[in-house]
Amino acid sequence: MLVARRGRKRRLELEAEYWRLLAAGVGTVEACKQLGIGRKTGYRWRAENGGLQPDYLPEASRSGRYLSLLERRRIASMRERGLTIRQIASRLGRAPSTVSRELRRNSRPHDYGSYDADLAHHRCRERAGRPRRAKLAMDPELRAEVQTKLDLEWSPEQIAAHLRTHWPDRPERHLCHESIYRALYQGAKGGLNRTLTRKLRTGRPLRKQRRRPDQRMPRFVAPAVLIDHRPSVIDRRERLGDWEGDLVVGVRSQSAVATLVDRRTRYLRLIALPDGHSAGHVRDALIANLSLLPEQARRSLTWDQGSEMARHHELAPYFTDGVFFARPASPWQRGTNENTNGLIRQYLPKRTNLSLHSAEDLHAIEQRLNNRPRKTLGWQTPAQAFAAALAP
Repeated sequence: MLVARRGRKRRLELEAEYWRLLAAGVGTVEACKQLGIGRKTGYRWRAENGGLQPDYLPEASRSGRYLSLLERRRIASMRERGLTIRQIASRLGRAPSTVSRELRRNSRPHDYGSYDADLAHHRCRERAGRPRRAKLAMDPELRAEVQTKLDLEWSPEQIAAHLRTHWPDRPERHLCHESIYRALYQGAKGGLNRTLTRKLRTGRPLRKQRRRPDQRMPRFVAPAVLIDHRPSVIDRRERLGDWEGDLVVGVRSQSAVATLVDRRTRYLRLIALPDGHSAGHVRDALIANLSLLPEQARRSLTWDQGSEMARHHELAPYFTDGVFFARPASPWQRGTNENTNGLIRQYLPKRTNLSLHSAEDLHAIEQRLNNRPRKTLGWQTPAQAFAAALAP
């Protein structure tokens, strides 16, 4: 007696509608919401098809990013009539590079110098159905180098820049940051162990959309000199010593660490607050830390309107241009500090007791971040940029 094999039944109509939504430009998460399915189901469907549209969808529903069979037939027709690549591209509404690349990729010597639209379309679909193996899966030395940098909590973009300087004459070992992300989230198929996602800034096992930071509500409003009155030279990031600051707060707001970031060099200082983060404690800790900096590295301070800065007037004498405050619910006005706090959260996670980290622990985190290359600095480290700015 034969027993039917049990398993998940494929909902082909629902799956086809999912692909049609993606072809229309709807994101995976939103498409899953509209269809009433879990996002893991959508990710599974994409993984099963290698991220490509499956063959059972009609041609018209495919993404407009790719040339259709009709467009390829028009290219062949205009090519036979002697039109140039730019003329063909203009009539198709495509970039000249798209037409040039199509003719180069999908023409063969045995086509006798002509471009066959049907053959070209078939070749393109065959190539899409059999993607090549990832570089990281085929090159053990390249994979080891990427894994080493991930263990040091380097971001994929930093690793991609490092590979170009490490192997300048080996373009086959150059990767873009998205290739590293995909290798991480695809697991063994992409050549990297999926557990390495814990080394990323977020530590998330699945990719997800970012939340909008501007939806955070202000906790306290303290009247002070607003950022609108800040000297324009600060906005241009032309000089050393213009700092942005904030608190990184622990579980139930019972512990905190103060952060200072230089706008020009992205140089970070982490300040322990073992006795609390009231206005008096923050003032004393900042004064003790600022006293270690030369005067040329103390020009201004920009903070949010938090209650911890209630005694900001006692800090103002330590800065030649004074202390300024961002507008309520406007964290983008202190973007450098907000970005840096996101990096710090990899080491000081939310909902943890930050008082367990000693001053030595914070100094180690500070050194790790200050000695990590940054794209915005031309892949210099903040420590290098800070030292160069201090040099006479």
